[in-house]
Amino acid sequence: MASVQDELPGLVIHTVRQPDGQPASIQAQFETFHQLNPWVLRALETLTADYLKRGARRVGIGMLFEVLRWRYVTATEGDEFRLNNNFRSRYVRLLIERHPDWACAFEVRSLRTD
Repeated sequence: MASVQDELPGLVIHTVRQPDGQPASIQAQFETFHQLNPWVLRALETLTADYLKRGARRVGIGMLFEVLRWRYVTATEGDEFRLNNNFRSRYVRLLIERHPDWACAFEVRSLRTD
């Protein structure tokens, strides 16, 4: 099993791969990814807090993902950064769970899959 990445600079992102013949739900993939890459949530928290502190009333997880991708790519060389868009809704829910006062800043829709 790969080690956990806690910091952004110079990190190698751990991707989630399932053994052949064992499809995993998006939620299961997300949980594995999040366990291996806890820095992603902390980076999203930092971006959200900064954006809201600057006076924004609403924030989109898509924008945060793209900023995170931009910062990661410009901070590192030689490895491929993979942040699955399927995890956006899960990260929004974690952000709101950890910061209930941000609930009005994000639009949350019902999940279509587990």
